[in-house]
Amino acid sequence: MRASDIRELVRLRSFEADRDLRVLARCHDLGDLRRAARRRLPRPVFGYVDGGSDDEVTLRANRAALRRWGFRPRVLRDVTDPDLRVSLFGSELPAPVGLAPTGFTRLIHPAGESAVARAAAARGLPYCLSTVGTVTIEDLAAAGHRDLWFQLYVLRDRDLARGLIERAAAAGYRALEVTVDTPVSGRRTRDLRNGLTMPPALSPRALLDIAARPGYWVSLLRGPALRYASFQPPAPGSGTTVADIISMFDPSLTWEDLDGIRALWPGPLLLKGPLGPADAARAVAAGVDGIHLSNHGGRQLDRCVPAIDLVRPVREAVGEQAAIVLDSGIRHGADIAVAIARGADLCMIGRGYLYGLAAAGQPGVEHAIDLLVAQLRRTMQLLGVTTVAELRQHGDDLVVPVPA
Repeated sequence: MRASDIRELVRLRSFEADRDLRVLARCHDLGDLRRAARRRLPRPVFGYVDGGSDDEVTLRANRAALRRWGFRPRVLRDVTDPDLRVSLFGSELPAPVGLAPTGFTRLIHPAGESAVARAAAARGLPYCLSTVGTVTIEDLAAAGHRDLWFQLYVLRDRDLARGLIERAAAAGYRALEVTVDTPVSGRRTRDLRNGLTMPPALSPRALLDIAARPGYWVSLLRGPALRYASFQPPAPGSGTTVADIISMFDPSLTWEDLDGIRALWPGPLLLKGPLGPADAARAVAAGVDGIHLSNHGGRQLDRCVPAIDLVRPVREAVGEQAAIVLDSGIRHGADIAVAIARGADLCMIGRGYLYGLAAAGQPGVEHAIDLLVAQLRRTMQLLGVTTVAELRQHGDDLVVPVPA
């Protein structure tokens, strides 16, 4: 081979000066983003993002359950231009994807929820702010995203909870999710072992971690003080645990309380948790517009049924009159295809975008979204379908159980 031929084969990449863009260029799936996040975050903080409750059985089961479904594609179909658009609560979305509520997001990156909302707005997708978020309801709404949802933990202080609902309505949030799987805290064993507190305490282990990850700590210390923006924890600034915060949630919440929330909230209302078909049907009868099937990503009741296993029985119980949203275990666009085929309308990601946020801020969240949407598009093409509605309609033929 001549030297000129060798030169034709060699393609030297130009150097990318931006550190975040260099990282993202090497991230080809959410697993790569997870590894990038692990390199960036201190061990307790990464454990907070990545871990589950107790023995983390549900954490692993969520992913395994999604992979128990195999594809049986149709061939010789024109799949040149698949259409991923869906309609939900009167809005048209470019893909059946949303960004789930996560707590204390500025612990992951100083831009926190604001960066996530900007990424969601840039991609035209809904984003749900958590009650335990680190930006206020009003400040997030002021950024201009027109498809914000609010996730409510009903607090023991019912006046405060009522105020949160009213503030979200006044700020123009489109949907309200009431989380019902946190009457008490799941035992986050990994957080306990890592000594995680909110905000992080400068323990001897943390001081050692500063030397290992100076970039994280510099950015954290330069930003505003970390705090729960919507309410005060039991002992502000004392380094409270996740369990301490959840102790503020009201374990006496009942179906009767749902009636009051429905009367207060003018827009779409969803119930979020590992709801079985009977509870889902009861919720719809009580005026709920959607069921968000979630086991908190394995962070509450361990050994809980994987959320994907609830989709079909809940769909059969509520029919087509209620939307079904799914999270817990989504790591690939193929997982979204499985969920849609089983009867879901929308999939939300939590850890997936937090990995991107940790790795590269807002561009990292956008990259996580883009990866999932591209994977879903390719999966649909390889399955031989061109619309999300077609995937739903022929789901039982296209997505089948894989023998154990």
